[in-house]
Amino acid sequence: MLVSNSDRPARLHYMANGFRVLTPGDHVVCAVSGARIPIELLRYWSVARQEAFASAHLASEALSPR
Repeated sequence: MLVSNSDRPARLHYMANGFRVLTPGDHVVCAVSGARIPIELLRYWSVARQEAFASAHLASEALSPR
């Protein structure tokens, strides 16, 4: 049986210069907006929080001190 990764969230380990796929999938979910981010378009994440962000603006918003 072939298992497709489409429409399944991936589980990633975020590192300073990239990420490692722990569980295959086609997207991750933005920690701020809840938007689906296709793996191939993922550009912003927090190593410390192990969270993904859909845009630079959302990453700045999430990581700025309150």
